[in-house]
Amino acid sequence: MFNTYLELGINHILDIEGYDHILFIIALCAVFGIKDWKKILILATAFTIGHSITLAMAALDMVKFPAKVIEVLIPVTIIITAITNILRSSRKEGEDFPKWNYYLPLFFGLIHGLGFSTFFRALMGKSSEVILPLFAFNVGVELGQIVIIAITMVLSFLLVNLAGLKRNYWNLAVSILAIVVSCYLIYEKI
Repeated sequence: MFNTYLELGINHILDIEGYDHILFIIALCAVFGIKDWKKILILATAFTIGHSITLAMAALDMVKFPAKVIEVLIPVTIIITAITNILRSSRKEGEDFPKWNYYLPLFFGLIHGLGFSTFFRALMGKSSEVILPLFAFNVGVELGQIVIIAITMVLSFLLVNLAGLKRNYWNLAVSILAIVVSCYLIYEKI
């Protein structure tokens, strides 16, 4: 059972049809360099924790939210992340990362978890065992995110450190792309 839910978690993140999740993780990474890998993992883990909370609540039938609202809120989280990146790129070198930026992925994870909660609840069926499937699924989510983070960081390193692209241009390009795609997603859902 553990391996099944682990694989489902990995596939949930890496599924190209669910590219909103991939886009969120890429946007989350855009402002960082490879040397900031610890910060990125903390942010991704905060997101997974938020995701886990709403999935647990959904599995226990404690939360239900209109799917249409969540389908609009998910791209909004990507837009806010991208705007935060653009604002952060204007900060001076060496200036500290605001602590509130660590709470955003946690909050956004709650929203993204709601987006998957109906499917997860159906997947659980009548099973009374919640902890092991939820734990395995979220370990899979975290592993999938690490794959996306690694790919994004390698691409960033190649373009910024080896090809000489300015970090601000990389951040701006990724953030604007995330905003445009997210606006399209909102348009599609309305």
